[in-house]
Amino acid sequence: MSYAETETASQPACWRRAAALADDHRAVLPAAGERVAVVGCGTSFYMAKAYAALREGSGQGESDAFAASEFPHGRGYDRVVALTRSGTTTEVLELLDRVRPASRTVAVTADPLTPVRDAADDLVVLDFADERSVVQTRFATSALTLLRAHLGLHTEEAVRDAERALAEPLPEGLPERTQFSFLGRGWTVGLAHEAALKMKEASLAWTESYPAMEYRHGPISVSTSGTATWMFGAAPEGLAEQVRATGAQWVESGLDPLADLVRVQRLALARAAAQGLDPDAPRHLTRSVVLDQA
Repeated sequence: MSYAETETASQPACWRRAAALADDHRAVLPAAGERVAVVGCGTSFYMAKAYAALREGSGQGESDAFAASEFPHGRGYDRVVALTRSGTTTEVLELLDRVRPASRTVAVTADPLTPVRDAADDLVVLDFADERSVVQTRFATSALTLLRAHLGLHTEEAVRDAERALAEPLPEGLPERTQFSFLGRGWTVGLAHEAALKMKEASLAWTESYPAMEYRHGPISVSTSGTATWMFGAAPEGLAEQVRATGAQWVESGLDPLADLVRVQRLALARAAAQGLDPDAPRHLTRSVVLDQA
C-alpha cells in the first residue's frame, strides 16, 4: 500500500484524537466574538475556507479565509490562524512574521520542530496526523476536525460516517468517469475545492469546483455522459434532476460532508492505481513550497 492509502484509512482514529484536543487548546484558538483570519496554502487554504465559513455561520465572529500569499495587510484582525502541515511554507512564515504584533497568531501544524515554532505566538500540534505522502489527507481533515470541535460542531457521528466512507464501495462506474465537478454550499464549498485539488494531485483528473448555486450559471454546460457531479451536503432544489438530465452521474451520500471528502480521497487513489501513478510523489509537487529568498 502507498503511504497515502494508509494515511487515508487512519482518519477516523485521527479525528477522535484531534477532537479530544480542542478543550486543551481553547486558550489559543479564536474566542467567540474575535475578528479572525484563517490562512493556508493549497489544501490548507481550502480547510481554512471551510473553517471560516463554519465559524461565521455559527455566529461566533467575523471570519475570513485567505491564501497566505493574498492576505490583505490593510485589514486588522484580533487573531490569525495559520494551517501548515510542514511548518516550512514560505508564504505562511512570511505572513506570520508580518502580522505580528498587531494580531495574535496561532499555527496548527504537524511538525513543531520547524520554523513555524518561532513564527507564531502559539502552536497547536497534530503530530499524530503527520504524513509521509506529499498528497495531504489526514492532517487536513484532522485540523478541520479540531476546529469544528472547538466550535462545538463536531460529533461522533462524523467519525462513524468516515468509517462508513472507508468501508463502503464507491458508486458503480464512478472511477471510469473522465471529468469531475465538485459542488458545495456554505462551509462545504471549501471541501469541494479540496476534492477537486485531491483528484488533480493524485490522479491527474480533469476537475472543477463551484458553489452549488453557481453551477447552473454556465458550468453545467460541461456535463455529459462521461462526467460526474459530486455534491457535498444538501443540494439546491432541482439541481440533481438537472444534472441527471445532461447524462452526467450525480453523486451525493448523506454522510457528514467531511466524511464524504474521504470518499473522494479513495476515488483519487483508486484512479491513481489504475493509471500506475504514485500518489505519494505526484509530479511537479513537493511536501512544502519553500521559496528561494536570495
